[in-house]
Amino acid sequence: MKSEFILAFNEICEQRGLPKEEVFDALKTALVSAYRRDTNISAQQKVSVDIDPRTGEPTIYTEKEVVDSIFDNRTEVLLEQAKREGYPEAVYGDLVMVDSTTPTFGRIAAQTAKQVLLQRVREAEREQLYEDFSGREGELVNGTVQSVSGQHLTIGLGRTEAILPKSQQVPGERYRAHDKIRVYVLEVRRTNRGPQIFVSRNHRNLLRRLLELEVPEIYNGQVEIKSIAREAGQRSKVAVLALQPGVDPVGACVGMRGVRIQSIVRELNDEKIDVIEWDSNQHTFIAKALSPARVSHVFLEESFEDGKTAVVIVPDDQLSLAIGREGQNARLAAKLTGWRIDIKSLTEAAAESLNNLDNPAADKGVVGNEKLLEAVKQVLAKKEAGRPITSEDYYNLDRLVGGVEGKIIASRAAAFEAERKVRAEARKAIPDQAWQLNLDVLDLPGRIHNLLLDAEIETLGALMMTLSLGEDAFLNIKGLGEKALEVVQEHLANFDGWDDEAVAELETEPVVEEAEAQPEAAELEAEVEEVVAVVEAVELEPEVEEEPAVVAEIEETAAAAEVEAEAETAEEEQEPVLDDLTQSLIDSPVVKAPPKQKQEPKPAVVIARPTAPELDTEEERRRGRKGKQLVLDEETGEVVVKRKRKGSRRRPEWEEYDIDDF
Repeated sequence: MKSEFILAFNEICEQRGLPKEEVFDALKTALVSAYRRDTNISAQQKVSVDIDPRTGEPTIYTEKEVVDSIFDNRTEVLLEQAKREGYPEAVYGDLVMVDSTTPTFGRIAAQTAKQVLLQRVREAEREQLYEDFSGREGELVNGTVQSVSGQHLTIGLGRTEAILPKSQQVPGERYRAHDKIRVYVLEVRRTNRGPQIFVSRNHRNLLRRLLELEVPEIYNGQVEIKSIAREAGQRSKVAVLALQPGVDPVGACVGMRGVRIQSIVRELNDEKIDVIEWDSNQHTFIAKALSPARVSHVFLEESFEDGKTAVVIVPDDQLSLAIGREGQNARLAAKLTGWRIDIKSLTEAAAESLNNLDNPAADKGVVGNEKLLEAVKQVLAKKEAGRPITSEDYYNLDRLVGGVEGKIIASRAAAFEAERKVRAEARKAIPDQAWQLNLDVLDLPGRIHNLLLDAEIETLGALMMTLSLGEDAFLNIKGLGEKALEVVQEHLANFDGWDDEAVAELETEPVVEEAEAQPEAAELEAEVEEVVAVVEAVELEPEVEEEPAVVAEIEETAAAAEVEAEAETAEEEQEPVLDDLTQSLIDSPVVKAPPKQKQEPKPAVVIARPTAPELDTEEERRRGRKGKQLVLDEETGEVVVKRKRKGSRRRPEWEEYDIDDF
């Protein structure tokens, strides 16, 4: 015969739905707390409890020190008693666990045990509820409306409650207390008060689960639900696909005389449901998604700015049906297919086609068909006059729209595909590290930085990707011009935050000895143009225009250097020599030829930047010295340009250019 303890223990486990092991652990914890409260022992002293599973009798063991005489019975035990407790090899000073069971507990200790037991049982119950319902996210559950408030509904789910927020309710539905309701488990959160369950009535997957319950073919895997678009309480569209030959997916969902779909409609309070067959051909699928309207043409195109767009042409009498009330039909079709849908009437599309006859992408056979063009013009005149349009008229409109607008859209689609391939190739040439670096590493001016962020260019890789597509791709960004392009290019050229692998990816050209390397004329010209552009962009403030005297002085310097270079045809070209590359030659005195050489005095070397009075701050003077230097070589007597660039294995830190190239 089972003891009263075992009967009560089993009843608690069954009512609460808790495992017996967790309830046993809770009971042991409660007895330990009661013993500590009753004996007032230290928290560091070990205490353990064993419970007989058949009788429920507890045994309390306490850690005590083996001594020859007892001073404190709570912490000390005699050697003889320790040996009786099962420690025959115990010696003085050992710590042993001995039986310290008390016959009764005091009132306070018993109350403590009760509170601890209840607390542990509640925690175990909450954890069990969370484990049960967290695994049921995305499922349907039946509940009862317990209370109705302005913000949410409280739904009873048996052992716990769920919350139906206002945002997850169906507009137009009315709920009353004690109403039976079927809801979709949206989310389960862990809180201090136990699991908090949120449910929904307007989620699209609610319709999915109802279809799985009502349609055996969907539940068995013979029919698959590809996509669902829903506006709760009004209309829904469902795209289905048969996975087994010979199965009609639409007929399986509708059922005999619509019995299956009608039960779902009643559950959703007369919400209209359109079931269409999914098609891998996007043209056909979009046309079906706009049902019950008839569609004449579907033209597809993609762009990096607008994404995927479907231009749908419908007969004039089908335009309102295709759009739907307040655009609902077109909106649901767009959600169902994943394409942005632009609906036009046939006469509107024909009028646009007549205006685009000169487009090179238009079909030459259609453009040159004068008879067809005249017939279309007559149809448009009939439409303008409010006269009826025949089927033959629609046929002529179809031919024109398909040959003109259809071909134009097809050409744009082909151009997009080519551009996508170019972007893919450009993406491969950019180091992977660049996509992990934030745009802040370039330390760009604030205005340029913000404009790039507005254009969704947030990483160094995205910036390099834009520049690799050509200057137009950068200049098309709103607010950015050529000056900004030059600044960005300079900051990018001076960036040295690459690791070794990224540098190896960027340096794909073979290393050539400087003495043997002879740049091509086109490359040299391009480099010189870049130097001039950077000088004008970096060393000049944007608001300050170049002084005419400075320009004249530069031109005079360049002309004098050109005459001198032509006179020295007999001398072999030598590399200019600098004694100290770290010293800025802008602030140092201009180097002149030795006095022993009878030469005419040369004009002073001038950098194209504002005059000294305009450089008010140290920051401006520092920026003015940055970048390029014009230097008079003592040995050759030539004015040379040196530009500081990021050094690498194949080029020095300073590169040289002839002044004649300026």
